[in-house]
Amino acid sequence: MNQSNSNNTTQNVRLDKWLWAARFFKTRAIARDMVQSGKVHYNGQRAKPSRNVELGARLKVPSGFDSRDIEVLGLSDKRLSAPLAQELYAETAESVTKREENQAARKLNAFHSPKPDNRPDKKQRRQIIKFKQQ
Repeated sequence: MNQSNSNNTTQNVRLDKWLWAARFFKTRAIARDMVQSGKVHYNGQRAKPSRNVELGARLKVPSGFDSRDIEVLGLSDKRLSAPLAQELYAETAESVTKREENQAARKLNAFHSPKPDNRPDKKQRRQIIKFKQQ
């Protein structure tokens, strides 16, 4: 086997393996599950974990509450250190600004919890039903 295959631009790297090597997911199993469930998009479409990654491909990868739109700049089938892994891709400017806007919005709504502390009482339930019927 060729030892310098991480520098070879013609190598075949599976999508799940590349996502793991680029440190988007902690394990290959998690990366495979995310791709299979349709949360990762390859060039705007759902893909299989065994899909070969190509240079210049566009990926949409979930990241916490947001998702990242990235472009593949390098290929690797080995998990690299974080600074080297970040050289494998570049995030689009639109994706960065959208994530920053969402982060600012989350900070503003930090005190609003979508899940209340307790169940609504009978009067509150009536108000909710009346509101929904409007």
